[in-house]
Amino acid sequence: MSYAIEVESLRFRAGSFELKDVDLHVPTGSIYGFLGPNGSGKTTTMRLVLGLLRPLAGRIAVLGHAMPEDGPRVLARVGYVPEQPHLDSTLTVREIITFQAAFYPTWHRAVAEDLLRRFELDERRLFARLSKGQKAKLMILLALAQRGELLVLDEPTDGLDPVVRRDILAALLEYVSLRKATIFISSHLVHELERFCDWVAVMDDGRVVTEVPMERLKQGTKRLIVSGAPPSERTGETPFVVLSRERANGATERWIVGEWEPEMTAYFEGVGASLVDVIDLDLEDGFVELLRSFRAARG
Repeated sequence: MSYAIEVESLRFRAGSFELKDVDLHVPTGSIYGFLGPNGSGKTTTMRLVLGLLRPLAGRIAVLGHAMPEDGPRVLARVGYVPEQPHLDSTLTVREIITFQAAFYPTWHRAVAEDLLRRFELDERRLFARLSKGQKAKLMILLALAQRGELLVLDEPTDGLDPVVRRDILAALLEYVSLRKATIFISSHLVHELERFCDWVAVMDDGRVVTEVPMERLKQGTKRLIVSGAPPSERTGETPFVVLSRERANGATERWIVGEWEPEMTAYFEGVGASLVDVIDLDLEDGFVELLRSFRAARG
């Protein structure tokens, strides 16, 4: 498998915040969701990937080139939407588009004009006078018109109304379909990424909690109702990951597990327990349980 982004043993410190041995592998052609609560380190990681910050240690490769050493060569092939708009507030929408186009030999004028129309942006309006949703649409327009092989999007729909989010996500999906590009998109909105991401990584407190295909995370996280459970799951080595367990009624316990497969029910017979029920969890429940388990283990 080839990777658009490879991060290995990445370390970074800013004040009291620290990234600790971060590993990420973003497959080429995938839509890769980067999940985590605010302040977990997603934006810092993205800035390191793009060479906007320098790591203390570790390896970063983007589109097959080392970062930040090959930054100019790489960034010419990357569309980036930062968390906060960074455009000149005194320019009009048309002036910003014209200015941006001058820096990219791959700039596609027809794409820019089509998105300008579809997003219903007034080309004469000053950037400072745009609403939050209009600013987000313009940032996406600029990233897509560059025709990059990789899009790095930092919370691109945070705080936007459902209609604007739908328009932006539809444009992104169309772009990936036509260009076979890779999208690396961060969010703290679990339900938003659930619908269209192929892969997902979860970050908390500067560490990567997990990195798995989206379907594996969705289908493999379950709530088990267990009767006669052993005092500790270490009584027998579990073929799944135990995220949490708590007493329910009498001798019954509720277990939250990851990486579950149907044939793993045999484990409970082997330790003298009985599996009463297997309950599906949605991605948000699984995300919360992953964070809870990670924090409990560290605490």
